[in-house]
Amino acid sequence: MTAIRIENLTRTFGAVRAVDDISLDIRHGELFTLLGPSGCGKTTLLRMIAGFVDVESGSICFDGRRIDALPAHRRDTGMVFQNYAIFPNHTVAENVAYGLKARKIPAAEIVSRVDKALERVRLAGYGPRSPHQLSGGQLQRVAIARALVIEPAVLLFDEPLSNLDAQLRTEMRVEVRQLQQALGLTAIYVTHDQEEALAISDRIAVLRHGTIEQVDTPERIYRMPQTAFVAEFLGSTNMVPGIAGAFDGHNTPVAAAGTEFTVRGEVAAPGTPVLLSVRPEALQLRDGSGGSLVHARLALREFLGPVQRLHATLPDGTPIRISALGGQALDLLPGAPLTLAYDPAQITAYPAP
Repeated sequence: MTAIRIENLTRTFGAVRAVDDISLDIRHGELFTLLGPSGCGKTTLLRMIAGFVDVESGSICFDGRRIDALPAHRRDTGMVFQNYAIFPNHTVAENVAYGLKARKIPAAEIVSRVDKALERVRLAGYGPRSPHQLSGGQLQRVAIARALVIEPAVLLFDEPLSNLDAQLRTEMRVEVRQLQQALGLTAIYVTHDQEEALAISDRIAVLRHGTIEQVDTPERIYRMPQTAFVAEFLGSTNMVPGIAGAFDGHNTPVAAAGTEFTVRGEVAAPGTPVLLSVRPEALQLRDGSGGSLVHARLALREFLGPVQRLHATLPDGTPIRISALGGQALDLLPGAPLTLAYDPAQITAYPAP
């Protein structure tokens, strides 16, 4: 297993600073995800670690050994690409063996290592097949086997599942995670898919405009986002503008959207504009009174199987979304009044822009 330290890494392309003074510590055996929207710098950062993009300033170390000046083939990394990068005129076994041949590994050892790599990705016996005989998921397994066969210290994934359909993507992310854990490899995973990042990561770094907004575990980064951008990008949330009231020693009232929310802790000085992040699942349909409540009016109900999404409006017309279980019987028509209960500890406040 390998620990990675990135210090003050920077890379510019013309007037664009794609990676802006980023520092990270990635632990032994960790699956660390770089998450963010297109153009945030996550792929550039990954390719700098791989050696495909030069480091402008800063350093990259594996277990205390600086590697950013080494060529890509000497960095002891295996890369799984978004588009598989499979040679169509080679068999599966020849594709997997490519890196070993480039390293001049003896032929007998190549055969045994290729067989072992294919077995690890559940493709035992597929060596003689041609790529055109394989499904998208099988091609991605070949790409993973090719990265594993060289026995790298670090495994790098560049949006490896984005070309697969939704169901296969869900299945493959489980396989990737189980394989990474079984092998104990340090892995860096790039994706723009929030659900994918939450599902497989030990920790996540959320990037924006070439900088890091937050680094934490999936649970903490979802439940305690440090910025409004992280709250909005990581999962679904309602961002409601309001004005902070006086802190009573436990909670802060916030006048927002023609009603009042209560937020745990001291939010801001009284009269300060704030933005409230209210997750749809933090709002519960309630009959009667008691506890922390707000009132809304139903605009639309979407039945999505496991969950139902309710689109409603707060008293001043501000839209708000509520999540309910799919099995919950909701005999509601558009225009129906809703009483919504919530836990103040699940409401997060941020300074208004």
